[in-house]
Amino acid sequence: MAATPAELLSARLRNQQLTGSKLRKPADVVSWLGAMQAQDYPAAKWAIGLRAPGCQDGDVEQAFNDGLILRTHVLRPTWHFVAPADIKWMLALSAPRLNKVNAYYYRQAGLDAKVFNKSCAMIHRVLEGGSTLTRAEIAEHLSRAKIPAHGLKLAYLVMQAELEGVICSGPRRDKQFTYALLEERAPKAKTRDRDEALAELAKRYFASHGPATVRDFSWWSGLTMKDAQLAIDSVRPMLESSQIDGSTVWSADAPGKASKAVTAMLLPNYDEYLIAYKDRGAFVDQSRAANVVARSGGAFANHLIIDGRLAGGWSRTIGGNNVKIEVAPYKKLTPMQLRAVANAADCYGEFLGLPATLSVV
Repeated sequence: MAATPAELLSARLRNQQLTGSKLRKPADVVSWLGAMQAQDYPAAKWAIGLRAPGCQDGDVEQAFNDGLILRTHVLRPTWHFVAPADIKWMLALSAPRLNKVNAYYYRQAGLDAKVFNKSCAMIHRVLEGGSTLTRAEIAEHLSRAKIPAHGLKLAYLVMQAELEGVICSGPRRDKQFTYALLEERAPKAKTRDRDEALAELAKRYFASHGPATVRDFSWWSGLTMKDAQLAIDSVRPMLESSQIDGSTVWSADAPGKASKAVTAMLLPNYDEYLIAYKDRGAFVDQSRAANVVARSGGAFANHLIIDGRLAGGWSRTIGGNNVKIEVAPYKKLTPMQLRAVANAADCYGEFLGLPATLSVV
């Protein structure tokens, strides 16, 4: 069947739980989406809050500290939130490819299998029994074992221990991140054979991120195009296909009619709605497409979305008693759009537990 770009965007907003969400717990959001990019931790918490109405920043923080959601390097070589039940099979599926991607940097840092085996054994030993350590504390232990651990060497030693399933996130210590043993943090984590893991990842992605193309899925998952297509083929009876601008998109259900209501959202940088697709033409003009993935700096690094399309940027300043939100739209907003943006600002304030003041610049 054929679908319009507006119908695609409406379906994505719905499937990503950005409209009409019935989810209320951070763990349910992460499990539904499969994995959520999370290198910018405060932004990633808000990405969860957007999809769980009534959830506040402290609720997400508590879920993270309790191990109900975990943070590790998986899929593409960056941090993601994942559910404890999913972390082992996702790592087993993606780690071999990520290690190949990192191989050049391993060599540049003078790291090889012998060093990795020694460092993983050391890290396991010092964390055993429920201990948690910061990256700096792990570096001290590694240095005492005569394993060079500074700069890029330390970053890749820790990442490789994550990819090997030795460690994952522990609870935060004040504002510092810690690491814990994965086997202790997620003792009931599932394992799957490779074919089963490919099928499960495809089901999860197209249910939560669809409609999307095989190229989108390959980008999000880090899989080769060949493996991405194999994954889709294995679950094809469970998916609906549509044609949009000459491309085949897949989803767990048909796109349906686009909403006529004006919607506005203050999405964080790296939100799944923007980052999870290789082809971003449906929601952003080509001239601005690069900003979606290269916007971590600057005053307005976060994204204003109106009716599913990128419409500007926004920033926040948190004071003791309120949060000041500045919105910089690409063009003048209509009165209805302004009201929708004001509602979005209030939602962000409620997430932080602070009154929000909005200015449009």
